[in-house]
Amino acid sequence: MAITQAVDVLATWESGLAQDPAGRALLLHLAARPDLGGDQQALLALPVGEREADLFALRRALFGERMQVRLDCSACGADMEFELDAGDFARGLAGRGEPLVRIAEDGWEVRFRVPGVADLTAAARAADPRRALLARCVADAVHDGQPVAADALPAAVQRRIAEAAQAADPGGDVTLTVACPDCGKGTRAELDIASYLWTELDAWARDLLLDVHLLATAYGWSEPEILALSPLRRRYYLELCADV
Repeated sequence: MAITQAVDVLATWESGLAQDPAGRALLLHLAARPDLGGDQQALLALPVGEREADLFALRRALFGERMQVRLDCSACGADMEFELDAGDFARGLAGRGEPLVRIAEDGWEVRFRVPGVADLTAAARAADPRRALLARCVADAVHDGQPVAADALPAAVQRRIAEAAQAADPGGDVTLTVACPDCGKGTRAELDIASYLWTELDAWARDLLLDVHLLATAYGWSEPEILALSPLRRRYYLELCADV
């Protein structure tokens, strides 16, 4: 079960302030998967789609089902606002595939792992990211009975591997196509749940700390005492402060 206590969520936010986007995504994933006991390497090895499902589930636990999304139409520039269901995404991306995916056609047989976050991060730093990713993820490749090195796979086989990887882990690339209500054209946009969730968490944490400041000033309570209050009781006390 993901963290839901205010003090724990605040600790995750505080730790993420000095991190880059990748570091914040990892912190959020650690919060979403306490069952892994803080094992960062295990998290980084998970397929990207599994991480996305975990982050959607965390978002649902912290802030509810409904997600407000704003997007500019790529055709006419209109400001589009719509809702998404975090629960639907969490359930739809939560499939657990086989550890190895196999393709076999035209004399080729290839087995490979679906890329994890660590694979994509390492490949992005390489001079040739595609070759680096193949080297990390291809377990073995055979053509007409003869073994072939991952970096020697022809372009057609590489494309087939990419297609099979996407089919095995569709949540690795969450792309939306939204029809504009003004012009009717569709706009494609990637939904980066880690960035979206961090933005929400940052706003929530700053609002909560302001509440702590106001209640501490008014009543002399400590931060732990204020955070131990339910959101409903905190709001009630804040209303009383405003009435004074």
